[in-house]
Amino acid sequence: MGVWSTKSIATLQADPTPDGGAPTFSRRLGPLDLCALGVGAIIGAGIFIRTGTASAQYAGPAVVLSFIVAGIGCLFVGLCFAELASMLPITGGPYTYCYAAFGELIGWLIGWDLMLEYLLGASTVAVSWSGYFVALMKGWGIAIAPSLTQAPFIAEAGFQLRRVPGAVVNLPAVVLVVLMTVVLALGIRTSAITNRALVIVKVAIILLIVGFGFLYLNPSNWHPFVPPNGGSFGRFGWSGILQGAVVVFFAFIGFDAVTIASQEARSPQRDLPIGILGSLAICTTLYVLMALVMTGLTRFPDLNVPHPLVVAMETVDPNFRWVGPLINVAIVFGLASVGLVLLMGQPRLIHAMSRDSLLPRSFGQVDPRVRIPFGATIATGVVASIIAGVFPLGLILEAVSIATLIAFVGVCVAVMVLRYREPTVRRPFRAPLVPLVPVLGIVFSVGTLMGIPTESWTPVVVWFAIGLVVYGAMRVRRTENRREVIVRVE
Repeated sequence: MGVWSTKSIATLQADPTPDGGAPTFSRRLGPLDLCALGVGAIIGAGIFIRTGTASAQYAGPAVVLSFIVAGIGCLFVGLCFAELASMLPITGGPYTYCYAAFGELIGWLIGWDLMLEYLLGASTVAVSWSGYFVALMKGWGIAIAPSLTQAPFIAEAGFQLRRVPGAVVNLPAVVLVVLMTVVLALGIRTSAITNRALVIVKVAIILLIVGFGFLYLNPSNWHPFVPPNGGSFGRFGWSGILQGAVVVFFAFIGFDAVTIASQEARSPQRDLPIGILGSLAICTTLYVLMALVMTGLTRFPDLNVPHPLVVAMETVDPNFRWVGPLINVAIVFGLASVGLVLLMGQPRLIHAMSRDSLLPRSFGQVDPRVRIPFGATIATGVVASIIAGVFPLGLILEAVSIATLIAFVGVCVAVMVLRYREPTVRRPFRAPLVPLVPVLGIVFSVGTLMGIPTESWTPVVVWFAIGLVVYGAMRVRRTENRREVIVRVE
C-alpha cells in the first residue's frame, strides 16, 4: 500500500476486527455512559478559572455570549464528529476518519497527533490535579512535603531543563495516573462506572454553587453587559466577546474522546452522536450558568484572579469562605475524570493503529479476559506517570491544545471529502448544511490556532518530525516482512 492509499469504507463498516477469532471489545456503553465520557473529558478546572479570566480581560459580563459562541464553534466540529462516528463506528476516532478520507500518511500523522493530545494531556491534567489536591489536603490540616509535590526539573526559555533543588517527584500526580490506570485495567464497565461517579460529584457541586449563587445575584453588575471597547481589538466590546470565545474554547476540548470508545458502544450509530452532541450541550449550559453567577455576584474587573469564584462569593459575604474548599473538591473530581478519559483514549488509539499495521500488532492486542488493550493500557499508565512525576509540563500545555485543534480541522475536512467521494454510503447521522458546517468548524479551529503563541508550536513541530521518522521505519519494516513472506512461499 502507498502512503496515499485509503481504507475502503465498506471494509471499515463490515469488519472492524479483521483478525477472525481474535478477542475484541465488549459493547457495554450506552448513551448516558458516552455523555458522561464527554462531560468527564470536558469539564475540569476551566469552568472556574477561564470564566473569570475571559470576563475580566476581554468580554465583561458578555462572557456569557463568549461561551455561547465557543459552544456553537464546537457544535460545528461536533456535528462533523457525529457524522463520521455514526458512519465508521470503530475505535480510532479522528485517526480512522482521516485514514479513510486522505490515506495512510495523513491518517498516521493525525494518529501521532492524537498521541500527543492523550498522553501529554493526561500527564498535564495529573500535574494540575496534584496542585489542587495538595491545596485541599492543606485546608484539611494535612501537609505534604514540598519535595514530593513538584517535578525535579523545571523548563526555562528555549525549553532548557534546570534541576529544582530539593524536589524529588510530583507524587500526587503519579498516584492519580496509577489509580486511573488500575481502574482502566479492570475493564470498560468499571471505567464507565468510575467516570460516571466522578462526573455526578463534580456536576452536583457545580449545580449547588450555581443554585446558591443565584440567590445573591446583583443584576446591576451586568450593566453594561457589553463593556465599551478599550481602543484595541479584543479589549471588550463585540470584539472582546470573540476574543473571550477563543479563551474559553479550550474549556470545551475533550468531546472528541467519545469517538475513541466506538467499539465499546452498544449501539454506536445511534449513541455516539448522542454522546458527542449531548455532552457539548450539557457543558455549554453549565458554563453559561457559571458565567452568569460569577459576573452577577461581583464586578467583572475583580475576577482577574486565580480563584475568581471564591472572590465573587466573598464579595457577597466574607463568611462564604467554605466555597473555596468545595470548589477544590469539584476540581479534584473534575480533573480526575478528565485524566481517566484521556488515559482511556491512548491505548484504544494504539489498538487502532496496530490493527492497520502502523504500529507492531502486539502493541494493541485486546486481552480476552477484560476485553481491552491491556498491555497498551499499562504501558500508557507507566509512561504518563513518569512524565507527570518528573518533567515540567507548563510549556507544553498549549501544544496539547494545538494537537487537538489539528485533529478538529482534519475531521471537518474529512466530512467534505467523504461526502464527495462516497456519496451513497449509509450515514445514520448526517451533519446538516454540508459544506457550510464543516467550513465553519475549520474557520473556528484555525482562528483559535492563530491565537496560540508561536513558541508553543515548537514541541508540536518536533513531535511531527519524530512521527515521520517512526512512520518511515514502520514502512521499511512492513516491506521487509512482505519480502520474507514471499521468500518463504517460493
